Amino acid sequence: MAGESTSFLEIRNLKKSFGKGETRQEVLRGMDFSVAKGEFCVLLGPSGSGKSTLLNIIGGIDTPDEGYISINGDKLEEMDEKAITLYRRKHLGYVFQMYNLIPNLNVKENIEVGAYLSDNPLDVDEILDILGLADHRYKYPNQLSGGQQQRVSIGRAVVKNPDILMCDEPTGALDYKTSKEILALIENCNRKYGNTVVMVTHNEAIRRMADHVIRLRDGMVRQNERNIEKIPAAELEW
Repeated sequence: MAGESTSFLEIRNLKKSFGKGETRQEVLRGMDFSVAKGEFCVLLGPSGSGKSTLLNIIGGIDTPDEGYISINGDKLEEMDEKAITLYRRKHLGYVFQMYNLIPNLNVKENIEVGAYLSDNPLDVDEILDILGLADHRYKYPNQLSGGQQQRVSIGRAVVKNPDILMCDEPTGALDYKTSKEILALIENCNRKYGNTVVMVTHNEAIRRMADHVIRLRDGMVRQNERNIEKIPAAELEW
């Protein structure tokens, strides 16, 4: 999808601050960029660069002070609370650093939670196979390794068949080998189902597998580039 010019996700002059008076802190200082449909986009930057705040605004969890976000032409600022809820259900799937699984549901049931939220879900059994979880479908989260739990988290997000798969440091709590496996799974889902992926990370190596890299610092876009020759997740090293 690299090089595709059609904007699907648009961020325009986005500003956000917290606190008032002497404690006021500008977190986003006028961000501008767009992401094409089906792209694998990495938001890269250190702690404090505004990555998580930006992701929360894209997710409709927080609101900007100025500027706007639009998904396929629909502006979030023009939506009421009910419309925002429907927007999250229709457009978004989330993968977090912490897995946020429901402890009293097994693997299959946790993934089915995502399917129930979608009007056009993918096949749960197919997702279990793709993620290597078919033999673990009846296990509970406390019976799984960290990597397996993150696979379930990915499954719950992907089964919704969302327009945008939002990943907030999805490998942050995992070891090197498992991290690469998780990145390869997200890469495979992007390729197979065509979801737009927006991944927040501070890991420089991950940018090499992305179609599109947005480098953030101090609440601003410092670099906006597309990879001409991206490499598979399996070949990443750090």
